[in-house]
Amino acid sequence: MPTSSDATPRTWFITGASRGLGRAFAEAALDRGDRVVAAARTVTRDDFDARHGDRLLTLTLDVTDRAAVVAAVTTAVEHFGRLDIVVNNAGTLSMGMIEEFTEAEARAQFEVNLFGALWVSQAVLPHLRAQRSGHLVQISSIAALGGFPSTGLYSASKFALEGMSESLAMEAAAFDVKLSIVQPGGYWTDLYTGVSATDPMDTYAPLRAELEQQWAEGSVDSEPRLAAEALLRLVDSDDPPLRLLLGNMVYDLAFDISRRRMETWAGWEQVSRAAEQAVPAPETT
Repeated sequence: MPTSSDATPRTWFITGASRGLGRAFAEAALDRGDRVVAAARTVTRDDFDARHGDRLLTLTLDVTDRAAVVAAVTTAVEHFGRLDIVVNNAGTLSMGMIEEFTEAEARAQFEVNLFGALWVSQAVLPHLRAQRSGHLVQISSIAALGGFPSTGLYSASKFALEGMSESLAMEAAAFDVKLSIVQPGGYWTDLYTGVSATDPMDTYAPLRAELEQQWAEGSVDSEPRLAAEALLRLVDSDDPPLRLLLGNMVYDLAFDISRRRMETWAGWEQVSRAAEQAVPAPETT
């Protein structure tokens, strides 16, 4: 794995930095001597160790407010002079069966997980392009590997984030800006404690009971510190991957889902190929 030998402190812009993975990312960057702009809906300098001094800038930010995002990025660049690593970490989880979601609940899930990341990406790109350097990191999820009962809208928002990010990676590369999509498994954060839920429909009670039985043994997750260590290795790389899986479970699941998809495609190859036959463009009248 190629790594950068440049020891010059870098400047990070991290959303959702007041807790969970975002907090761990910010602390890891600060501990190595880098500068950090920690942005979140609720965040203060008191959330971090005072020894970090002027290497830390905290900004109150709602990523769903596009104008506020642009203003925050402008403030960050004016304060530190540049941005090197941008981590789109802010996210929310709404649980419920697809049929149960109201329009407002569905849109709210996308406002943070997709549009919040989009607004931040758009706001930082002019600065990264001008520098002809930088690394944009999109924090996705195991839920982007496939859909699961009761997390369909969350998965949809992360699928959308990854689709947008794949295109953005190619666009940004023309200006020597890197982009990586990080797909974490389970970590001990407050994502699940802050979850919102739909009003349950009685018709889905048997499925919910089945899911609850599957989850009865509880979750065995990891410390966010391990994800932060992996992120540091990612941004230190001279040739970072487009995607990085974090954790044993998500790694195995990714390969399992990929194998099953390939088997399905192969099984239906004849139908797929028969659906295409090149013909001249139809004549227009």
